[in-house]
Amino acid sequence: MARNITVIPARANRSNLAEQIQPQKKRMAAYCRVSTEQLEQLSSYEAQVAYYTTYITNHSDYEFGGIYADEGISGTNTKRENSSIK
Repeated sequence: MARNITVIPARANRSNLAEQIQPQKKRMAAYCRVSTEQLEQLSSYEAQVAYYTTYITNHSDYEFGGIYADEGISGTNTKRENSSIK
């Protein structure tokens, strides 16, 4: 029995949809913190802010969303309401 084969030719000048879509920038932010107000920790905080600001702004696929921080607040002394951990 002979097989019936249909050849479908490729279309010329057909662009790829993936090539037409512009990649959307990701909005990025950084969270920087230190646990004490000691001088060594404060310089660490400044270094974190500088590092993440530079890192995010130097990536063309990122949109800088800001720096979030809580300088000098220790998590061990913070009272949190409705906490199940004691």
